[in-house]
Parts: sequence; C-alpha cells; structure tokens
Amino acid sequence: MNIIVENVTKIYGKDSIALKGISFEIKSGMFGLLGPNGAGKTTLMRIIATLIRPTNGFVKVGDYRTDDVKEKWHIRAMLGYLPQELALYGDLSAQEFLDFMGAMKGCRDRARQVKTLLELTGLSAAAKKRIKTYSGGMKRRLGIAQALIGDPSLLIVDEPTVGLDPEERTRFRNMLVDLSSERTVILSSHIVEDIAQTCYQAAILHQGNLLFSGNVTEIIQQAEGRVWEYISVEEKQSSDIVLVAKTRIQEAQIKYRVLAEKQPASNATLVSPDIEDGYLWLMKKSRTR
Repeated sequence: MNIIVENVTKIYGKDSIALKGISFEIKSGMFGLLGPNGAGKTTLMRIIATLIRPTNGFVKVGDYRTDDVKEKWHIRAMLGYLPQELALYGDLSAQEFLDFMGAMKGCRDRARQVKTLLELTGLSAAAKKRIKTYSGGMKRRLGIAQALIGDPSLLIVDEPTVGLDPEERTRFRNMLVDLSSERTVILSSHIVEDIAQTCYQAAILHQGNLLFSGNVTEIIQQAEGRVWEYISVEEKQSSDIVLVAKTRIQEAQIKYRVLAEKQPASNATLVSPDIEDGYLWLMKKSRTR
C-alpha cells in the first residue's frame, strides 16, 4: 500500500506551525520517519491515522483520503496504531485487554487472534498476569499486539523504543521488520539507529520542514567526503565543524570524528560516512538556511 503526503501543513492556534507544506510518498514495507523531538513527526502520524486534520493539503492512504469524512473510516478499518503514550488498563491481564480491544474493533474471531498475537509478541507466558506488573518492553509489545488486532494492512508506531534496554529494543525492531513483510509499517523515531537497523526508505523532518525523503543509503551519501577523523590534545571549536564523536585514547589525546567541508586539522583523514553522519549533516544544512 502506498501513502501520498501532499503539501501538508498543520497550524495550531495562531502561530504554532507543526508542519510546513511537506510532500513525499511512502511505499509498502518498512518506512522510517526520523527527526528530533518537536520536528512534527507525531503530528504527521496523527494526520495519517485520521485523528486530526491538516490545515492545508491532504494524505492519501491507498485509494482513500484522510480529509474525506466518509473515506477516513475505510482508512481506520485497515489501520493499526501504537501511539507514543498508550493507555493500558493495569488491572487487566494482557489476554483480557486484547480481548476487550478485539471486541471494540468488532473482531469475530478474537479468541484466535488474541492467542496468535500473544505468541507473536512473546507474551504467552505472561498472558494472565496483570499489565501493571509488566516491564516497559512488555508493555510496548502488548501495544503492538493491540495494534495488530484485525490484521491491519497499515501499521503506525510512534517512538516505540524510547526507554527500552538494548536487548528489548533489538527484539522490538526485529519484530517490526518481520511484520513489514505483509504490510506497510511506519516507524517514527528520533533514534537514528532505529531507522538504520530496520528501514530501507525514510523521511527526515526538522521544525516542520521535510529535509529528506528517499532510500536510507542516500542519507549516508549526504556526508560523503565530509567525515574526518584525527587525534588532538586540544578541543577544536568552529562553526563549520559538527562534532560527531570523541574518544579519549590516552590521557592527553582525544580522537575526534567530525563533519566538515574542508580538512579540519593537518592530520585529519577522510573516512566512510554512516547514516548518523548523513543525518547530522542534513540537520546542519537546515540550520544554516
């Protein structure tokens, strides 16, 4: 299923502009929406999920437009949504919660679906435990389970790995990749690694503007010829340099990895960029416009 975002603007109040006329296309499979907090990612997710309407422009999900009162119900029927903050009923068990959500969605075979989803998300052993006893990772997996009730063809997940430990984050990302083989999955995150490890295509938002849309490999190419590494005993300060990382290798020496158009030090050598380098370079360019 393809999704078209066409000239979408969202204004809150008189002067708070969350999205500024953005346009791009989301193709089937795993799609990453990347950007810092406050970039407009959640607003766009909520527009696609038909929870709010854009001030201008529209989103087309398959054959249906989100701004059409009648058509938005067709979108909701094929949508699974995991918001950043999911309200869970702590005194219910996972099995009871999923059964309730299935009833709310009108699923006729919800007993079978609940059993299947508990197995898929690795919660079968804890199915009858109260949700309030669950860890953060288990609650996130339960959130995915409720989003998958009804077998949606579009799955939207907003910042799902925030607060998870490395093992749980890896498990969660792998689960999303598996799910994307049969549906379109939109993953919103401010964590570059989440997108790098899961997505083939992505868009980058910053302050409501679209900085990039395309293949993840093209993000890496943005920093080609601009990533340098060198060793120094002094901190280099320059408005033309973006510090990516520094590592203390000896008591008086620090290894720097920076982004710069020109060689930042006489002993600096060019190295191959990664997605974080490309992302930071795009962010730097956006701030100098």
